[in-house]
Amino acid sequence: MAAASASPRTGSPRAQQSPNYYEGYLEKRGPKEKVARRLWTCLCGNTLCFFNNAKDPQYVEKLDLSGFVSLVDDPSRDRNLEAARLNLRMKDGEIKLTAPNLEARELWKGFLYSVVDLAVPTTLTLLPGQIHMLKEVVEKEKMRRRARAAARAPSSPLSLPLVGEIPACFRPVSRTEAEVLLERHPDCGNMLLRPGRDGTSLAVTTRQDLNGSVFRHYRVTQKQQGGYVIDVENPIPCPTLHDVINALVEKTAGTLQPFILEEPYEENITFVSSNDESGERTLHCAPVGPISRAPALPPKQDKWMLRTQTRSPSSSPRSFSPSGSPSNSMRRLVLSPSPLSQSLTEELKQKLEKRRTSQE
Repeated sequence: MAAASASPRTGSPRAQQSPNYYEGYLEKRGPKEKVARRLWTCLCGNTLCFFNNAKDPQYVEKLDLSGFVSLVDDPSRDRNLEAARLNLRMKDGEIKLTAPNLEARELWKGFLYSVVDLAVPTTLTLLPGQIHMLKEVVEKEKMRRRARAAARAPSSPLSLPLVGEIPACFRPVSRTEAEVLLERHPDCGNMLLRPGRDGTSLAVTTRQDLNGSVFRHYRVTQKQQGGYVIDVENPIPCPTLHDVINALVEKTAGTLQPFILEEPYEENITFVSSNDESGERTLHCAPVGPISRAPALPPKQDKWMLRTQTRSPSSSPRSFSPSGSPSNSMRRLVLSPSPLSQSLTEELKQKLEKRRTSQE
């Protein structure tokens, strides 16, 4: 495990850095360095700060992780057999890091992924307590970025309201963040829509391969009378933002495709429980077996049907069709003529007879 955090000196430049999420000794060798240096490394926000030692108040170098591309284990052997190497690939080159042991390397990876993706990685071998630490770091980093964005953002990010539905390739990211997203996820598309720098327009960022990544940025302005315009040499008017994306797809014969990033979902149901005696909180995985259900109650019978079934056939004036008849599924009720209806029929017959006799 990496060394415990050291307390920065009060009032020093180190104390004024972003929140210190994790720190310890790492060996670092940059793309232009021939020899690795053992430096005290602090993860301050989304920046790696390197110090000569744990008590040094001033960093000698820092690395902004906004240019993060990937993080890959290096299987090559070190002179220290317990050491574990790691390759940190950035937009401007690759940096080789060496942790004291495998456990420290896994934990460094967990913290780096957490501040870059703002999500706890699920592919690492970590203890429940370490996962809990990473969750706290993710929440702190989200709050820090929201506060920083609120302080830097103009009073109105977009002075004009967006017209129509927003395409799925829209991402509220900066120009640099858009480039990193497109480079890290090339299989998800190569064109995304984002807010413009001036706060009153939008922009489309694209990425293509030509001996490396080639990025292009196109301004999209909203017309006061409605609709949008792609600001190129020959402006392209578009009724909606969906038409903006479709126009770029058509103009490039399908080379540009909207960036659609599928967010990962959990594969298992997990929950946290507390030990009443020790107060320790533990992360558990829910059982995978089928859900046990209570025995089903017998169906309720209609009270009228229940009464008719309990009566004897001789006491009921109603008769039902036999069970083998076609009408058994929809039982039909047959009523015998009442005495009143019989007397009315006889009276009607007598009147008809008298009428015939008078006519003759």
